[in-house]
Amino acid sequence: MKIGLVLDDTLDKPDGVQQHVLTLGQWLRGEGHVVHYLVANTERTDIPNIHSLGKFATVKYNQNIVRTPLPANRGDIKRLLAAEQFDVLHVQLPYSPFLAKQIIKNASQKTAVIGTFHILPASKLHGFSNRLLRLALGKSLERFDHIFAVSEPAVHFARKTYGINTSYLPNPIDVQSFRKGRRLAQYNVRKLNIVFLGRLVQRKGVLELIGAYNALPNELAAQTRLIICGKGPLKAKAKNMARAERNIIFAGYVSESSKPDYLASADIAVFPSLGGESFGIVLVEAMAAGARVVIGGNNAGYKSVLGAQPYLLFNPKDQIAFTNHLSLFITDNSLRDKMFSWQQETVGQYDISVVGPHLITAYNNALQQRK
Repeated sequence: MKIGLVLDDTLDKPDGVQQHVLTLGQWLRGEGHVVHYLVANTERTDIPNIHSLGKFATVKYNQNIVRTPLPANRGDIKRLLAAEQFDVLHVQLPYSPFLAKQIIKNASQKTAVIGTFHILPASKLHGFSNRLLRLALGKSLERFDHIFAVSEPAVHFARKTYGINTSYLPNPIDVQSFRKGRRLAQYNVRKLNIVFLGRLVQRKGVLELIGAYNALPNELAAQTRLIICGKGPLKAKAKNMARAERNIIFAGYVSESSKPDYLASADIAVFPSLGGESFGIVLVEAMAAGARVVIGGNNAGYKSVLGAQPYLLFNPKDQIAFTNHLSLFITDNSLRDKMFSWQQETVGQYDISVVGPHLITAYNNALQQRK
């Protein structure tokens, strides 16, 4: 099949939806399909068949800095679709009326259109803005043959806000590539490693993490180091919060190739997101890399991954509870081992080799119905 993966964003950023698209595209190519990427302005050249169809503006949304497309050239879109004659267009939702909507409107009736819904709002305001977006997308939502959502909470949000029925299919990762992660030599001496990996923005909870770590009893803090991986607007504030006597390391931006090694170095991988998570792909990546235990903020998306083991979730806004949770996993080796065993048993369900065939089935079913 010739498959167009549609994303209203650049592929130059390593965010969760981009990882979903890139992991899927690589697997589809390995299965013998021809894959194209229909995206907003992208400069990377290491991936074949990228079509940059529009520029984007940067705005603050859902407690993140996000990019939204500016109006794309409809002539460019029509010429691309006419030239490539895609069998399938796989669109990431929600999408912009300025790019993906135009691709959907101009797609051949022979082309199957499949979607994956990715978001949960972080506040009532963001929920309201999604209802406005629903109005802007109009009848283009009726063109989809099937839509998946990456978690059960996302299934419910898609139905409530966009009026669309979806089925649950988790975000895929390449488990085997993360299995190659190896503990970094510089972090392999004497202390337990507590690792955070993510953008240094409010929603990801890095300030709450530093506050909780600062509050650890001295004897526990002396047994550990906190490794903060990532960059963002809160970097200076985070460094100012870090107590000088605590062993807090700011590793900066970590490349995708180095990510498995940092996650494999974690005795405790901690992701204290405050909300707005639809899934939690970094949790699964940490589990696959062999982090000894992965714990996360008690939000709906992270519950979809870790909810079967309540010990793994905590309230990041409650500093005392957060500090106690860190203390528990620092001191209880048997609990870390028990949670590690469960995480290793469950992570396989997220592998692209398991998730991908469900998408192929959906593609084929949609094409059959369009004959």
